[in-house]
Amino acid sequence: MKTRVLTLAVMFLSLPAFAQMVEVPEEKAPPPAQKAGEYFKARKDEKAAAPARSSSDAPPRYLALHIGTFFSDQAYRWGRTNQSDVGQLDAGVDYRMGEWINSMDWSLRINYTSYDLAEGDARKLSFGAILTFPDVNSRFPLYFGGGLGGGFFIKQVSEPEDESPVCLDYSLLLGARFFNVIGSTGFMVEMGLKNHLLLSSDGQYNGVYFNVGSVFAF
Repeated sequence: MKTRVLTLAVMFLSLPAFAQMVEVPEEKAPPPAQKAGEYFKARKDEKAAAPARSSSDAPPRYLALHIGTFFSDQAYRWGRTNQSDVGQLDAGVDYRMGEWINSMDWSLRINYTSYDLAEGDARKLSFGAILTFPDVNSRFPLYFGGGLGGGFFIKQVSEPEDESPVCLDYSLLLGARFFNVIGSTGFMVEMGLKNHLLLSSDGQYNGVYFNVGSVFAF
């Protein structure tokens, strides 16, 4: 009887300890797939929030006016004989039509060129596209490029009478441009090769030119 009473007393005194030994379930960690999804979603939100350079970050329009001359050239079978130093005035305007962001621009180039051959004067108006890199919005001062287009003679040489009134123009160029020298007006220098092939008759012209001008970003 005494032993039984002692056992009951021990059990009664142990109840608070058992009451405290309550198992608390651990919080389950999210599965790996869910954690990966949350990570990539956060990266996507950060990328969307980060400012990206685009053509809207800079003036969208670019215009260049330039004028110059040729300091070395050669005309082959244009007129009655091969001739040199026939190139005279070279003037043009460029307007940017499009941009490959962080890469290059393509522009419309309109050129007026005059020539002084033994058979008479010639004047040509050219329309073409030029590709230049790096793009204008990079503001890098040096640029390189090439162009292709068509030329139409406002006045062709008088001899022979069947000289082609149209030609294929192609060019290679390099230059330097400096923006916002005075307000939105800048300065440019450019040199390169300007050649043409007469389309409906024999004749070719190869010239090395040098131009200076102004650039406008607005």
